[in-house]
Amino acid sequence: MTGPAAPQRLQASELERLVTGLFVHAGVLEPDAATWSRSLVGANLRGVDSHGVMRVPRYLELLGKREIKARPEMRLLRETGAIALLDADRAPGPIGMARAMEVAITRAREVHVGWCVARDITHAGAVGQYVLQAAEAGMVGMAMTASAPLMAYHGSKGPVVSTNPLAIGIPARDRPPLVLDMATATVALGKVQNARLAGRPVPEGWGLDADGQPTTDAAAITTLLPMAGPKGSGLSLMIECLASLAAGNPVLAPALAGAKGTRMNGTAIALDVQAFGAPGDFESEVDALADAVATQPTAPGVERLLLPGERGDTVRRDRLEAGIPLPPATWKALAGAALTAGISMPQPLPA
Repeated sequence: MTGPAAPQRLQASELERLVTGLFVHAGVLEPDAATWSRSLVGANLRGVDSHGVMRVPRYLELLGKREIKARPEMRLLRETGAIALLDADRAPGPIGMARAMEVAITRAREVHVGWCVARDITHAGAVGQYVLQAAEAGMVGMAMTASAPLMAYHGSKGPVVSTNPLAIGIPARDRPPLVLDMATATVALGKVQNARLAGRPVPEGWGLDADGQPTTDAAAITTLLPMAGPKGSGLSLMIECLASLAAGNPVLAPALAGAKGTRMNGTAIALDVQAFGAPGDFESEVDALADAVATQPTAPGVERLLLPGERGDTVRRDRLEAGIPLPPATWKALAGAALTAGISMPQPLPA
């Protein structure tokens, strides 16, 4: 009896080139296609495969239906002090959110804080990339997004709130930024989708079936469960307020009342920490804090303490060298899209 097929591995640059070509074929302008591709491959590089190129076939489908606009006309509707409102015009999520963070950073350079709400984005991918954008500019970054009901509100039978990802990025001096990137669900929906594609069960506590009963069958999950019960669902509700209600584009209440169609919003925040003290002081203290935490004694069976973002940094180094593993289902789906677009699939790396 043979085991499951091994993943195919591609260099990040080859995978970016392939995905960029697929998006250009779907009508996306080349610079935006390259940014979108870099965003997805960047998620794979950091080990966030649930938000990486496995989603490309679905994005191509949504581009075909114009639920994602290949050539959006984004407009800044308001800039007042620290506050900005961006109409993303259903842009590809990474294009809209990267623009929102650019605006937030610009505002923060002028008044030390920038808060940009992006209305009508689409799926934004791994939101940690946007706070890294701020950290690379020497600022603290925060990002959050809101979408349609996917997750139970603590105690509900079916979906009431979304999984509302939240990320915080902290710049450091001599080490990579600290990056917290989390969903308000126990796990992101993409991890359940990965398990469905692989035909494997999921741990208890990930989701409910159509009858509101807990299940470990990934194919039967219709509702995700919030992390930490009422804490996760409460946090999700607050992000809906900060991202959707502030944008004048509510998502949850209309959806729960039966409205059709997908709506999404995001918030990007940049904070100029240099305003609190001498340049470099904050980053030095971040380094000291990271060292103090990382050198504490570990519990039995724990090799070392990992700081936020450190696992992704390690995976990224490994995958830049050894290539990005693509499961058979993802490889097959990308190959099918490439065939339709008339694009040659890259040769995988030797096993």
